[in-house]
Amino acid sequence: MKRNLFIVLLIVFNIAIDQISKVWVRANFDYGETKSLIGEKFIMQYVENQGAFLGMGSDMHPTLKLILLLILPTIVLGYVIYYIIKNKELDRMSLIAFCCIVGGGIANVFDRITRGEVTDFFFINLGGVFKTGIFNIADVSVTTGMLILLFSGLFSKKKSTEVIG
Repeated sequence: MKRNLFIVLLIVFNIAIDQISKVWVRANFDYGETKSLIGEKFIMQYVENQGAFLGMGSDMHPTLKLILLLILPTIVLGYVIYYIIKNKELDRMSLIAFCCIVGGGIANVFDRITRGEVTDFFFINLGGVFKTGIFNIADVSVTTGMLILLFSGLFSKKKSTEVIG
């Protein structure tokens, strides 16, 4: 029970911070407006994304977009939730990672269902070193979860005993 509550709270937390940030941006920015956070390196620009990551798929046929950007992600997210609830052997870091991925995924799917598009607003440009597309907190949650899974897989011992029970 304690473990399931942890899962639910972490997923809800990820959804909440994403949705609150999107409501704030829509209330405080005009569409397309840009504000500098750290010079030209880290800016906020309010855009609506009808596609997936970096706008990919925004020009797809509506039926294909429905399948690939709404139905399929919903099925995958449902399976991941089922997996993390049933798999009691997951170590703490993997559980946190999956909850971040699910929370971010649900937040963006929620936008697609309720708004038909996803609100994005962060942009990082470190010159020739690193540059992103415009993204949101849900994308940060998903990416963080994927990085945690990657690093926990690379650096974990064969038998991890830190399990949330």
